[in-house]
Amino acid sequence: MRICVIGGANADIIATSFSAFVPGDSNPGSVHLTAGGVGRNIAHNLVLLGDEVVFLTLFGGDDFGRFTAESCRKAHIDISFCDCSAPGARSCFLSINDCDGEMVGGVADMAAADGITPEWLAPKMEQLGDVDAFVADANIPVKTLAYLIDHTDKPFYVDAVSGAKATKIKEAMAMSVKKHFFTLKCNQIENAILADLQGVDRRFVSLGADGLEVVEGDTKHLFPALPCHVVNATGAGDALMAGIIHAGPEATIAEAAHIGLLCAKNNIESSDTVNQHWTRDFGTMTCDNDNDHDNQKLRF
Repeated sequence: MRICVIGGANADIIATSFSAFVPGDSNPGSVHLTAGGVGRNIAHNLVLLGDEVVFLTLFGGDDFGRFTAESCRKAHIDISFCDCSAPGARSCFLSINDCDGEMVGGVADMAAADGITPEWLAPKMEQLGDVDAFVADANIPVKTLAYLIDHTDKPFYVDAVSGAKATKIKEAMAMSVKKHFFTLKCNQIENAILADLQGVDRRFVSLGADGLEVVEGDTKHLFPALPCHVVNATGAGDALMAGIIHAGPEATIAEAAHIGLLCAKNNIESSDTVNQHWTRDFGTMTCDNDNDHDNQKLRF
């Protein structure tokens, strides 16, 4: 598929303590820098899955921004429509992880994403040509999310990003004319904030180690997480979202959930925000559709 992703791109500074993290104290551990941002991570994972990706973002106007832009080029993400923000508009994320790889806290400086306005975006979308799906993360401004809801003519996927950013989706839906999009991906905190959101065909709720809940219409489906060895949980939700998108709008929720959970497992077992040491050739996987209990063979 050819997919357009609109969202944040930043440098991820990941700090992991060697032993149980002690708040308020200096914890011995390791620190490394990798490219991140929800939109960028989703785009990178989609490329690894074999999709053609056009990414629309504003890179930070500093060394972090240049580092992130170069990472996209190396990952074969099309950034020909992207620009750099004004100097001083930073885009970076600091994650502090416990010794088990789970995040205990983080700080996001996403000022560059504020420049992704409808006025900046509209002429670029006119030049895109045909795409099969649009994806956005909630790092972008509310009015831009509303613009995309109303102006995308293909399946539109939205990632809630965080509890603080999830409210943007409610505001954008209220602002939009269409008030409808195809798929929302969120975690439990974000889902609580968006509990009364209407107009979404499919809602994928990450439950962490408890798996994935999918709401479609009046029905809920629960899919267990795949067993894995946690190295770094940062980026797992982005990999999950990429798998859901890669499955395509015609996929059943069981197929989309299965591919998404497999991508999340793959990412959790890597120290990087995006696990680059894999390809889309997973072979033939078995998916149990909880509607008809038929085992379906998936190849992707």
